[in-house]
Amino acid sequence: MLNSKGRNKLSCSRLALEGDLDIEDWRKEIDLIDEQLIRLLNRRARCAIEIGRIKRQAGLAIYSPAREVEVIAHVVKLNGGPLDREAVRRLFERIIDESRRIERVTVEKEAEQTEGDDSK
Repeated sequence: MLNSKGRNKLSCSRLALEGDLDIEDWRKEIDLIDEQLIRLLNRRARCAIEIGRIKRQAGLAIYSPAREVEVIAHVVKLNGGPLDREAVRRLFERIIDESRRIERVTVEKEAEQTEGDDSK
C-alpha cells in the first residue's frame, strides 16, 4: 500500500497481516526502513557537528561521558523491543562513537582552515 507520496506505508506488523508475503517482500520492507534510518543518522550527524562547533566556541571538550550515559539511558527507556537493552545500548554506543568522530573531525578541519586563514 502506498501513501500519497508513493511511499510504502505498511509497517512490519501490518505486512504480517497481509499474508502470503515472501522473503523478497520482507527484504523490500527492510530496504525502506534502511532508507529512513540513513536519513535519520545523517540528520543526527549534522546535529552532532553543530554541537561540536558550539563546544569549540565555548572551549568545551568533544567527549562528554555524562551526556552519553544520559542518551543511552533515554533510548533504553524508550525501547519496546524486540531488541533487548544490551542490543540498544551497543547500537547507540556505536552511533555515539561515530557522532563524536564526525564532530571531532569536522571541528578540527574547520579549526585548521581558520588558522590557515589567520596566517594570510
